[in-house]
Amino acid sequence: MAPGTPTVAVIGAGKIGELMLSGLLRAGWPATKLLATARRQSRAEELATRYGIRVVDNLTAVDEAQVLAVSVKPQDAGTLLDEIGPKVPADKLVISLCAGLPTTFFARRLPEGTPVVRVMTNTPALVDQAMSAISAGAHATGEHLALAEEMFTPLGSTIRVPESQQDAVTALSGSGPAYFYLLVEAMIDAGILLGLPRQIAHELIVQTAIGSAVMLRDSGEHPVKLREAVTSPAGTTISAIRELENHGVRAALLAALEAARDRARELAAQAD
Repeated sequence: MAPGTPTVAVIGAGKIGELMLSGLLRAGWPATKLLATARRQSRAEELATRYGIRVVDNLTAVDEAQVLAVSVKPQDAGTLLDEIGPKVPADKLVISLCAGLPTTFFARRLPEGTPVVRVMTNTPALVDQAMSAISAGAHATGEHLALAEEMFTPLGSTIRVPESQQDAVTALSGSGPAYFYLLVEAMIDAGILLGLPRQIAHELIVQTAIGSAVMLRDSGEHPVKLREAVTSPAGTTISAIRELENHGVRAALLAALEAARDRARELAAQAD
């Protein structure tokens, strides 16, 4: 890699790409070292105005950046790589943010030896609380992984995983925020059913979710122990948990995450 802070180009700066850009800027990455590409001119102007970065075409990004963060939809990745693949020097780092796509998908469309790192992050990057899982492709070194960690650590937490686990990561943490939002939405509705005003129910549940998450992170206790600490014999909590189990909530979650994992695999197969 080039000495000093490398120039990073986010190719296809949609929601996740924009989260990466804004996080790098908040972390102090120079705007002069960031590029973006966008399909629509209106989107390009929006990004340039909002972040003070240059928005360029794909081939200019390939020419000027040392790191290419590909953030297009999985079904669009093949077309993009057909365009830029022959122009990518083998010493540039390619970071894939495309859900479901293995690094081999990129390796077949890039010059031999091009290092590829696969990253699955999630939308809490917007508040610097993302969970980003990082995997090395065949030609990515420890240096490349360290650079990817440097780029994504400002967005929250990072973890290295074998690429064989990335579809499971996609199902668990990549899509995970949506599961929590759905649960919170349902609990707010329950609060309204029980007679609380919507705003009060919202405040009660959101703060309870935040507090519970911090306890899970900071206490070091297994979630079973934390749950048992709230669950008194013959009390209100165990009555609620019995109903959750009667309605198969645990089994539904297992099935839902398997479905998300399988969909990640389908996306990869369709893109190929």
